[in-house]
Amino acid sequence: MAKYGEGDKRWIVEDRPDGANVHNWHWAETDCLAWSRDLLTKLLSNLTILDGEGDLFVKTKKVDKVEGDAYVNIRKGKIIPGYEISVTLSWEGEARDADGKSLLKVDGAVEIPYIADENADEDPEVKVTVKDEGPIGRRIKEAMVAKGKPVILEKVRVYVKSMAQGGPAKDEAEAKKIAPKSNSTSSAAAVKKEVVVEKKEGKKGFKTISMTEKFSCRASNLYEILMDENRWKGFTQSNAKISKEVGGEFSIFDGSVTGKNLELQNGKLIVQNWRFGNWPDGIQSKVTLAIDEPEPGLTVVKLTHVDIPEEDRYGNATVVENTERGWRDLIFQRIRAVFGFGI
Repeated sequence: MAKYGEGDKRWIVEDRPDGANVHNWHWAETDCLAWSRDLLTKLLSNLTILDGEGDLFVKTKKVDKVEGDAYVNIRKGKIIPGYEISVTLSWEGEARDADGKSLLKVDGAVEIPYIADENADEDPEVKVTVKDEGPIGRRIKEAMVAKGKPVILEKVRVYVKSMAQGGPAKDEAEAKKIAPKSNSTSSAAAVKKEVVVEKKEGKKGFKTISMTEKFSCRASNLYEILMDENRWKGFTQSNAKISKEVGGEFSIFDGSVTGKNLELQNGKLIVQNWRFGNWPDGIQSKVTLAIDEPEPGLTVVKLTHVDIPEEDRYGNATVVENTERGWRDLIFQRIRAVFGFGI
C-alpha cells in the first residue's frame, strides 16, 4: 500500500499513456442482472425435491422472474458485489396412493423477495404457495417447505458465493489479461449507457450533474462521514486524507481525486473543488452537497457537481457517466451499506 500523499505507482493516472480505466476511480463495473438470471435459472430449474418418499413427487419447474439490480465493481483487484434481486419460480407436486394411483396434482410458486449483498451472510426469506389449499394440497405444500426450502437456499448460496467471487467480471478480468489492447475510445463508447440523473449543459465542453439522495440518519452523522478521512477509508476501502477546515485540501480514492474545501457548514453544507488526475491540466470542478433533515432521522442530500469535462486528457468521452456512477455506487450506496443508513 502506498504512503499517504504518494499514491500507488500502478494507479497514478499520469503514468497511464492510454488512459485506460483512469476515470473509473480505478474501478470497473459489470452489469450482472442478465448473468444472475441465467445462473439462477440453471440452479433452480427442474430440481427433484421428492421422488416417491411418502408417496409424494415434488419438483421445481422453471424460474419465472429475476428482477432488481446486480453488478460487480472491481477496484484495484478488489471485488465489490452489489445486488438486490427478487426471484420467483414455479413448482409442481403430486400425491399418489399405495397402488401408485394419482390422488392430486398441484402447481405452486416459490418467491424469494429479497436477495441482497448486505445480507450475504444470512439466508433470505422463502415463501411457498400452492394453488390447491385442500388437505392433500396442503400436505404437498408442507413437504415442499420442509424438503424444498433447504435445497433452494443451498442454490441461492451458490449464487451469493459466485457474486462474491466476481460473477461474470471474474472471467472478463482474466480474459483482458491475455486479450490484445483495443482502442480505448471505442471501448468506452461500447459500454456507454444512459445515466439516470439530471445532467445540464454548462459552458461548452462541460456538464453538470444533479442528484438527490435520502438516508436514514441524522444530518450531522452524514456530514461527519463525508468529512472524516477514517470513515472514508472504511466505506471506500482506499486511502483518504481530508482537512476539516475551509481552505484545507483533501485527497480521496488513493489520490485519484484531489481538491479543496471552499465552504463548510456543520451538518448543512459542503462546497469543494474537485479534480480527477486524468483530467486536462488546469481543470477544476465544483461540488456542492446541501444537507437537509426535513424530519428527525431522515436526511436528504442534494448534490450539484458542475464544470465536469466531457472528455479526459486521453479523449475518453465517458467522464460524466463515470463521475455520476462513482457518486452513486462508490459513495452514496456504500455509505448506506456500510453504516446502515438505507431507506
